[in-house]
Amino acid sequence: MEYTFLDFLTLIGSVGLFLYGMKVMSEGLQKVAGDRLRNILAVMTKNRFSGMLTGILITALIQSSSASTVMVVSFVNAGLMTLGQSMAVIMGANVGTTATAWLISLFGFKVDITIFALPLIGLGVPLLFSNKSSRKSWGEFIIGFSFLFMGLSYLKNNAPDLSQNPDMLSFVQDYTDMGFISILLFVGIGTVLTMIVQASAATMAITLIMCANGWISFELGAALVLGENIGTTITANLAALTGNTQARRAALAHLVFNVFGVIWVLCLFTPFTEAVSWFVENVMGTKDPAVAVSFKLSAFHTCFNICNVLILIWFVKFIERTVCAII
Repeated sequence: MEYTFLDFLTLIGSVGLFLYGMKVMSEGLQKVAGDRLRNILAVMTKNRFSGMLTGILITALIQSSSASTVMVVSFVNAGLMTLGQSMAVIMGANVGTTATAWLISLFGFKVDITIFALPLIGLGVPLLFSNKSSRKSWGEFIIGFSFLFMGLSYLKNNAPDLSQNPDMLSFVQDYTDMGFISILLFVGIGTVLTMIVQASAATMAITLIMCANGWISFELGAALVLGENIGTTITANLAALTGNTQARRAALAHLVFNVFGVIWVLCLFTPFTEAVSWFVENVMGTKDPAVAVSFKLSAFHTCFNICNVLILIWFVKFIERTVCAII
């Protein structure tokens, strides 16, 4: 079976629908929260720990670390938040963004949520035509949520079947058995992919599908996840280009934080991935291979970000001095 250009365009369209759903859902929730979101940020960033918790809550709520980090950079630019406060919120945003992977793992692979997608759109459309802005925003959120899972379903169905396309399989296999070099290569691929797509949620969805279908191992999927954590910082850095010095420093702190995290996890890569595998198989008791590997990736993503925050929350002042020295 040949993989045609039309199949490729269908795949791109599936990614587009997923991204559009994520964007509409995120924007809808931000509008529902409105100024309350800004007030929460202002009140709850008095110290690094409350700032971190705020970052976790807001990012889990709006399902976009890019949106919350861009918001934080804009606050720093406007002088509403200090550099130290912004770094704590960004650290929390990294943990909050792992909720997306769990959402996809729990519903995207266990429940065929596309069955409910069209009825949900039917529920959301009348809300869009409401005169009340809060109802419109809820309508946007419901429709965005439906599009997100429709996109994920199309992605799963239209991703190239490597067993039917041996040329593509051999190309991937050339780079999967080079030991630690393969890990580093996939970290690079994850970084570049996320920089291009500008949404770690989309590359995370693609990674989950590749692992669930057995095209790449859990270890290589974990390497892609590490790369996605570096690539996702591009959005805040792009947003900071037009900002002041403090805004650029806040965006750079996000990059420094994630790069350091990836470096220390790569040093402990084998024991770290083995510990995550053991936890999912023995503690969570997940036996279905397709579901187990998606849970392992979600657990790896969460453990990586939580451990990174627990280590670096004590070095906020040091990172602050470092980014001030660089910029």
